[in-house]
Amino acid sequence: MFPTISDLINYIFGTNIFLPIQTYGFFMALSILMGMYILKRELIRMEKEKLLLPEKKTIIKGLPASKWELISTAIFSLLIGYKFAGIVVDYQEFSNNTQEYILSGKGNWIGGIIVSAFFTIYTYYKKNKSKLAEPIKEEIDVYPHELSGTILVLAAVSGILGSKIFHNLENFSDLIANPVEALTSFMGLTFYGGLILATATVLFYAHRHKINLLHLLDASAPGIIVGYGIGRIGCMASGDGCWGIVNTHPKPSWLNFLPDWMWSFKFPHNVVNDGITLDNCTGKYCTILPEGVYPTSFYDTVICLLIFIILWSIRKKIKIPGVLFSIMMIFMGIQRFFMEKIRVNNKYNLFNIEFTQGELISIIFILLGITGIFIFNHLNNKNRKVEV
Repeated sequence: MFPTISDLINYIFGTNIFLPIQTYGFFMALSILMGMYILKRELIRMEKEKLLLPEKKTIIKGLPASKWELISTAIFSLLIGYKFAGIVVDYQEFSNNTQEYILSGKGNWIGGIIVSAFFTIYTYYKKNKSKLAEPIKEEIDVYPHELSGTILVLAAVSGILGSKIFHNLENFSDLIANPVEALTSFMGLTFYGGLILATATVLFYAHRHKINLLHLLDASAPGIIVGYGIGRIGCMASGDGCWGIVNTHPKPSWLNFLPDWMWSFKFPHNVVNDGITLDNCTGKYCTILPEGVYPTSFYDTVICLLIFIILWSIRKKIKIPGVLFSIMMIFMGIQRFFMEKIRVNNKYNLFNIEFTQGELISIIFILLGITGIFIFNHLNNKNRKVEV
């Protein structure tokens, strides 16, 4: 496995470089950026088709820098400078345990103060350079795609928070045993929890900015599924524990053209240090699973990319708002429901029916998707009759 991105680069190219960037975090960031790119592209398309309209906003030009702008700039740049200066000064400690250092209170105050002073002074002079004797009001159009950066940040932050909440609810004993590790680790993120909270947050933001909610959901559907697929590459490459149950079955003959690791894999050097110790291994990641398991993260990636291709190919043909997102929910629900059969998960029992959290949410997603298609079709037909 490749705990850091440099492990992956060195394996592919035979180099010997070191970059203290976790593979899991790298692919998570890549998935967010890809999701943003697709979302922005879809929003622009919908704007050209007049499906999404701009929001009228009144701005005041020629104002000097306000106290709040200067204070917020000073505080934010102080925190960023404090952490980055600390990384430069204590690079060895940072490289030894990147995630722990980022989440800790360690840093460098001198560097933070210098960075803070620079950006605060820059903000002051930049605003005052454009200051007018008589500030003027101007009405501008703000298009939805111009807000895609903010939407991305809101979705990413709330998504990670939702993922951690659902994961810790599903693994409550681990939370009680080690709450600090459970709450601060980037490992153990439940995608459904992230999707639910991120969707709610983005819809609230969109409502405030008068963006058509159903069109926004449709625009985000392809990006969500491809982002999830890319993120699962990070799970697979790092060996973050999101693998399947033990698979000691012989590979079917009709799959002989595939590498053995696609059928059953032991995840050597996995980032969660699960399994037995490897012989003649030094460093932090020296374990391997005693038995091969289903590489479910790899399966997730392949299936999600296939779903993305389907959604991307039909997105312009579906004219009823909300239907594309509903189709995505059905696909995701079906995909995850069957994947749960070979995933390692905690099981619950209700009325002698055994199920996992993922199976329950999958069924809810499928039902919501089917219901959404019927409701949105009904509303569309009703609106057509009214127009006639």
